[in-house]
Amino acid sequence: MDMCESCQYNMQVIEKIKNQVPDNELTTKLADMFKIFGDNTRIRILWTLFDKEMCVYDIAEKLSMSQSAISHQLKTLRQARLIKSRRDGKNAFYSIDDDHVKKIIEQMVIHVEE
Repeated sequence: MDMCESCQYNMQVIEKIKNQVPDNELTTKLADMFKIFGDNTRIRILWTLFDKEMCVYDIAEKLSMSQSAISHQLKTLRQARLIKSRRDGKNAFYSIDDDHVKKIIEQMVIHVEE
């Protein structure tokens, strides 16, 4: 059975990682991404958005936080391309940008709970 293009690309990336030391630019980008995942509030926001898109008000309500605190963290998550937003009139709705984000957190949970 032939591998899909995405699977072939992922295999190439894995082989590259196994066979060479990454350059400084890549490791800096990785470290910056881990910093973003290193915040409790941002992890809780991502978790909240796992299964549905939500507006700032609903996220703040669910996490018992202020809307301004949530908005500040959403901006960081959006800049890192971990979430995306869509406007509907005056409201913005946020959701996980792609399945990779959810998989990263799921893998971290598995590791932490071992």
